[in-house]
Amino acid sequence: MHVVMVAAENDRLPNCKVGGVADVIRDIPYALSHLDINTSVIVPDYGEARLNREFVADIAVPFKQHLETAVLWLVESEDGVSQYVISHSLFSEHGGAVYCNDEGRPFHTDANKFAFFCAAVCEVIEHGLIGDIDVLHLHDWHAACVAVLREFSPRFTILKQVKTVFTVHNLALQGVRPFNGDESSLEAWFPTLSYDGQKICDHIYPHCFNPMRAAIGLSDKVHLVSPTYCEEVQRSSDHQAGFFGGEGLEHDMQIAASQGKLIGILNGCEYSKALPKDDIDDFYRCAEANIFNWMSKSTELKSVHYIAHQRLLAWEKSSITGPLVTSVGRLTNQKVFLLTQKNGSNMIMDDLALYLREHHGRLVILGSGDHELEYLFAQVMARHENVLYLNGYGQDVGDLLYVIGDLFLMPSSFEPCGISQMLAMRAGQPCLVNSVGGLADTVQNNINGFTFCGDNIQQQGFNLIERFKSCIKVFNSCKDEYNKIALEASQSRFTWGKSALQYKEYLYE
Repeated sequence: MHVVMVAAENDRLPNCKVGGVADVIRDIPYALSHLDINTSVIVPDYGEARLNREFVADIAVPFKQHLETAVLWLVESEDGVSQYVISHSLFSEHGGAVYCNDEGRPFHTDANKFAFFCAAVCEVIEHGLIGDIDVLHLHDWHAACVAVLREFSPRFTILKQVKTVFTVHNLALQGVRPFNGDESSLEAWFPTLSYDGQKICDHIYPHCFNPMRAAIGLSDKVHLVSPTYCEEVQRSSDHQAGFFGGEGLEHDMQIAASQGKLIGILNGCEYSKALPKDDIDDFYRCAEANIFNWMSKSTELKSVHYIAHQRLLAWEKSSITGPLVTSVGRLTNQKVFLLTQKNGSNMIMDDLALYLREHHGRLVILGSGDHELEYLFAQVMARHENVLYLNGYGQDVGDLLYVIGDLFLMPSSFEPCGISQMLAMRAGQPCLVNSVGGLADTVQNNINGFTFCGDNIQQQGFNLIERFKSCIKVFNSCKDEYNKIALEASQSRFTWGKSALQYKEYLYE
């Protein structure tokens, strides 16, 4: 069997990762290879100089009333997995950035480049440039136009015969753009395409094209990245009550479920990698090196880096006697909304820091993202001497935080699957999580970690604080119980091998 995966990210390649989808694209092909499934992965070429490209073919791509030329390159082939990139100036003209931020015009630039990428992928498959294909596996809205062209374009006859699977990694991002009247619109990209607007329009803005909805409706199988998230997306979101479900596409998900094509399969984690030593001094050195690296990227010294460095120097002169709480992840409302909610005159994060200080504990947060959230976290660090906020991301410092921490904090408002909790658990660090999505499927309360929930935002915030306090009490006063939970966390296994078996049975065969 030959499967082709199409995505915007791939952590197998340098500088081709932003979120968790890159981890999936990096790992699952090699797990599939153990089942005699050959996999070809295709992503855009963002201009990374370190890629070792081997020319495969020029690709003629009709796009925006022009015939554009893209280039298909093979960059790696081993263990039954072939890694490809497609080159064109649209992908590399933004300094190698995977995604662009268009203020006031959501997805404008990204939709342009990923529509072209999808058109190029269709040409690759139609002309047999990477051999015969049994399954075409598309990931998130960035690859969704492949399903649209497969369905509606008369150019593609071979493509129409290929079984198509669509994986939803995050339903909150759907890539919605106008049907027409804009240079970044479906009819601007493919002016001769005859399509059924009822099948691919956005429910809220029916004059707009919704790539995510289109791929859900037009693919043979639809895959959600955890069983619980698969159930959640079939229910309407209620943001006021703190529930994130179908995000306007719950009816489409219900239809897919009724057709027997909606499948929830949990992502996996890699367990063969050696863990770093549990050494706080290594963390201090690594954190300082990363802070200097982040500082060097700007001609002006950002206050958040200055405060973090001063905090680091102060911590090095003292010893940690209480629990070390850690958190690693993108700073988005999805991840930290509850921490920023008010509890009286304080933010919830302030209350956690104050309670931790009473027990001689410290909190370390690593992540970047929304600038307003970065500013809020910098302010919290400035207010509390037991808080260190590292405003950036470094794989090495993140790996150390998983190992040295005593409690991993992940209060996501929704979490399709989540990888950070698996990495913390792998290192024997129990997690405190909101019991949603993949977090509910991986963390069992008082067995291999700690969970909280709530019927509304206020209740979730209150329960987060109370559960946090009880976790700290377990760590300080019930060492046997804590050690048992930590051991259970370290022995929990969510393997890519198990995921691959389910891919083969439920998605591909």
